[in-house]
Amino acid sequence: MVKNWYTWLTSINIGIWRNIGIALTIFILFIIFRKIFSKYVFKLILKITKKAPTDVLTNLFLAFEKPLRIFFVIIGIYLAFLCLPLNTAYDALLIKILRSVIIVLGGWGLYNLSSTSSCFFAKVTKKFNIEVDKILLPFISKILRFIIIVMAISIIASEWEYNVGGFVAGLGLGGLAFALAAQDSIKNFFGGVIIITEKSFSIDDWITTPSVEGVVEDINFRSTKIRTFSQALVTVPNSTLANEPITNWTKMGKRQITFNLGLTYSTSKDKIQACVKRINNMLKNHEELDQDLIMVRFNEFNASSLDIFLYFFTKTTSWQEYLRIKEDINFNIMEILEQEKVSIAFPSRSLYLENT
Repeated sequence: MVKNWYTWLTSINIGIWRNIGIALTIFILFIIFRKIFSKYVFKLILKITKKAPTDVLTNLFLAFEKPLRIFFVIIGIYLAFLCLPLNTAYDALLIKILRSVIIVLGGWGLYNLSSTSSCFFAKVTKKFNIEVDKILLPFISKILRFIIIVMAISIIASEWEYNVGGFVAGLGLGGLAFALAAQDSIKNFFGGVIIITEKSFSIDDWITTPSVEGVVEDINFRSTKIRTFSQALVTVPNSTLANEPITNWTKMGKRQITFNLGLTYSTSKDKIQACVKRINNMLKNHEELDQDLIMVRFNEFNASSLDIFLYFFTKTTSWQEYLRIKEDINFNIMEILEQEKVSIAFPSRSLYLENT
């Protein structure tokens, strides 16, 4: 009798260990296949897709590369568990877990695909002739990623038999309270939409507002980040920026130079006329100046100087080039004044004492 029981238990243990061995073998095989796929098969697929007329497939495979690697591990674990003598209730649980993980991996791949570095947006905008600037692209990417996350969570909740409809209805009932509590956030969101649709500026543009001056680095749902010329990073709420006058210096077609050149009151009429004529000719012959509008005029009798008014534009809008051209013109004007033996005035006052 005892021998029969021992034989039966031994046969059971042998069966369990055999199933465990098969499960481990399956899992190890999938791990090996994952490495082979990552090292050889995936690279071969990328080489083939790069020869295609478009790089959409390449971008798609790159977005799903990591999810695919994890997918092989998950399938190996799932098949390994199926080989174990588990209760049928566990089989249903395993299927739910497998489906949930697949949804997460699919969402992960789509999340990567909706990145701003993805060529997905470039292909869509090119096909439909849609103009997408540097601000709109990250904004759309963030919206798509948010939608992907929400949809993945909703599908997983449905898979685990949660009442998504009731949850949405609850959100509808609490929507008013949420809206009241998040008024500023909603204002900032729509402020960002206004900034993007009006296209007042884009990423890397130099702008000036009553709040801040600097180069735009990023715009998100709530705020816009601007790097000032002192290298400080200023975060401005979109609602504030949307209601302020914005000067976009990057959109300049040319750059203005204007100033008054003050000569001493001892300068004769002929000398002033000669200086005006020579400066005007020098500006009109300067290759780096815009020739549409150049004004050089004897403008007014100032308190301590005779002022010549200069007004013209550089062709370049680059600040460094602008300063170089301005410096060159200043040297040329100094040379003209030296040749005409004319002195530049400085603030002064003459006192006359009456001898009583």
